Amino acid sequence: MVALNPSNEIHITRVYEASLKAVWDAWTDPEQVAQWWGPRGFTLTTHAKDLRPGGIWHYTMHGPDGIDYPNKTLYHEVEECSRLVYDHGGYDDRPPMFRVTVLFAHSDGRTTMDMTMTLPTAEEAEAARKFIKAAGGNATWDRLAEYLDEKDNGRSSFVINRSFNAPIEQLFEMWIDPVHLSHWMPPVGFEMEFQRAEIGEGNSCFYRMSDSEGATLYGRNEYLEINKPSRLAYVQRFCDENEAIARHPGLPVFPEALLVTVTFTSESEQVTRVTVTSEPYGTVSPEETSAFINLRKSMTQGWSGSFDKLETMAAQHADAV
Repeated sequence: MVALNPSNEIHITRVYEASLKAVWDAWTDPEQVAQWWGPRGFTLTTHAKDLRPGGIWHYTMHGPDGIDYPNKTLYHEVEECSRLVYDHGGYDDRPPMFRVTVLFAHSDGRTTMDMTMTLPTAEEAEAARKFIKAAGGNATWDRLAEYLDEKDNGRSSFVINRSFNAPIEQLFEMWIDPVHLSHWMPPVGFEMEFQRAEIGEGNSCFYRMSDSEGATLYGRNEYLEINKPSRLAYVQRFCDENEAIARHPGLPVFPEALLVTVTFTSESEQVTRVTVTSEPYGTVSPEETSAFINLRKSMTQGWSGSFDKLETMAAQHADAV
């Protein structure tokens, strides 16, 4: 496949808190890749993997609905810890869907994965973007972050990314302005009302969320860091109506507190990538950690719904300017 112009390409860039070799091995070792490849809920079986130019990776993805998706990846370039080029999505009865180029680079203790998927036309690229989003395929790279976090740091985490068509300063403001936050943060079907909105380092906010069926929960965010416009960190806790620490009403076994870190990265003047990393905070039992891990798919759905609302708000703001 030959790139016709940039519009027929899909670019994905991720930065991982891991060594170059750790990221490369996670990509190329069949046992490791089985721990993270594919959307949430999918599993993977490798039948054979010949990691060399002209070699084939033969594998089957198993969907949560029981449907199997056989694949054969054909490698064109393999430069250890540096570069992979391959055709993706092909099998004996079908041609590959697109060509993939993945570059790996290490700097300051972090590894950047820069991926380009090249399709024959801009129309096919746009269709692929929509399909990947609908199928939850972007979570693949979040799962890789979680796998590396566990393997390298012994830490259980939840990660989700989204690129927004908004400048970084504007998007950051939507995370720290209570008016904006109350409109997009609550899960779909819920409304959010701040009982106290003191958003700032060393301060906290206390809020109430409720839906039309009478479900109500209270929460508190304790802000540890606000570094405008690139990063914020807060501890999220569930509370009762008097702001006393409590458990989630529907999750009796779950960490009492989560450390949430949000990073903002400019991908262009008008596009910002947001990365949310959440992890159990404080004293956590093995059962609570297991519950946290098992709820990653639900957390993805919850954050995705909130991100959809944030995406709409950002677009409306851009139209009004």
